[in-house]
Order: sequence, then structure tokens, then C-alpha cells
Amino acid sequence: MTVTAINSALQQLQTLAAQATDSAQAQSESNGAATAGTFSAALKASLDKISDDQLKATNESKAFELGAPNVSLNDVVIDGQKANIGFQFGLQVRNKLVSAYNDIMQMSV
Repeated sequence: MTVTAINSALQQLQTLAAQATDSAQAQSESNGAATAGTFSAALKASLDKISDDQLKATNESKAFELGAPNVSLNDVVIDGQKANIGFQFGLQVRNKLVSAYNDIMQMSV
């Protein structure tokens, strides 16, 4: 069951990456260069998805603690892991962006 959840999360990330690539290519073709809007929109969408996953995991955990009959422990654990993986992914993206920014700032002009 955990492998299925990981595959699902991976598929969602690949879908978001494909959408961002398609959007950037369409924007690049329409005006000759990619704009900052496409990157920032993709980044904001990813951060919103991470936030939504964490909120869903928290709400489902609270519902399980209160004894809701339609919430199983498996769902709580899987959603918690999805939220954790998404957060770790976002954290690594942030680290790469900060590293790239530092590298650019250290370049001599």
C-alpha cells in the first residue's frame, strides 16, 4: 500500500512538472522567451499542493482521533507520509534554489 502511495505522489509530481514544462514552452513560443510568471505560478501551485496535503493529513488525523467511522488508520498514515514526502520535496527544491542564487551572486561580472 505504501508503494502505491509513493507511486501516486510521484505521478502527481511528474504531472505537475509536465504541466510546468508545457506552460513554459507555450509561453516561450508565444513571445520568444519564458517569463518569470510561469515559474512563479508553477512554484506557487506546488507550494499550495504541499500545504493542502498537510492540511488534509492533519484533518484526517484529528478525525481519526475523534473516532470518525469513515477514517481508517491506513489512510491517516498514508496521507501523513504523502504530506511528509511533499514537504521534503519542497524543502529540497528550496535548498537548490538558494544554492543556485548563492552561486549566481558569487559570479564575477
